[in-house]
Amino acid sequence: MKHKLLRLARKMKEIDNDVQRHNELLDVVRKSPSEVGEIVARRRKDFTKEFFVHLQTVAESYYDNPTEQNAVAKLGNMCLASVQAYDTATESIEALNAAELKFQDIINSTSLDAACRKIDNLAEKNELDSALVLMITKAWSAAKESNMMKDEVKDVLYHLYTTARGNLQRLMPKEIRILKYLLTIKDPEEHISALKDAFTPGEELEGKDIDCLYTTPEQLHTWITTVVDAYQFSREGTLIREARDLMNPNIIQKLEELRKLIQDKFM
Repeated sequence: MKHKLLRLARKMKEIDNDVQRHNELLDVVRKSPSEVGEIVARRRKDFTKEFFVHLQTVAESYYDNPTEQNAVAKLGNMCLASVQAYDTATESIEALNAAELKFQDIINSTSLDAACRKIDNLAEKNELDSALVLMITKAWSAAKESNMMKDEVKDVLYHLYTTARGNLQRLMPKEIRILKYLLTIKDPEEHISALKDAFTPGEELEGKDIDCLYTTPEQLHTWITTVVDAYQFSREGTLIREARDLMNPNIIQKLEELRKLIQDKFM
């Protein structure tokens, strides 16, 4: 019994310490609400899930004071928004730093073939991200416009650019690639013909200039529904990166028409 009481006392002490720590942080934010972004940057590790649960409990405790309850809730929303912004920025910086290291490793390759192999290897390991491709694209773009750079260097950067773009394209789900191709077609009869081709099983070919891919009406219909639903419910973050450029009102309308066409003709 004594052992259980001691363990309970330790647990109560831990809870008390946590509450004091959360209250101290809440007081800091309350005193300087306009500096919440700076506070998050300094003390990100303190803005835990437990802190936000505590903050919600504090807000609920003001059930007889709606004004104060709303003030605490608003403060919580500010903290959450600042934490999300901080985490997003940190992830972006880390991604850029990682891409920079990969880019330097590729550029320092002993030959063009070795550099292209490194890009291929990154793609095979699913480590060829958009940040790295963007760096290679910018390097090629700058070289193309420069009069100070030798043609040999421009050729190397162009080959790296095409290799990276090709690999990134192949990492994209084939249904998204099929959708993006279908969206370029304007003629209704060509649409039906292209859909028939897409739904006809056969050997799949992936090339530099042309792809021969196939899927099922159900799979393509599911992808269209996912994109349309994400747009309607503002859930862009739930989509894979390659599908987010489909989140455009005009494209969504075309996707809805395409979905209806698949339902009417192929399902």
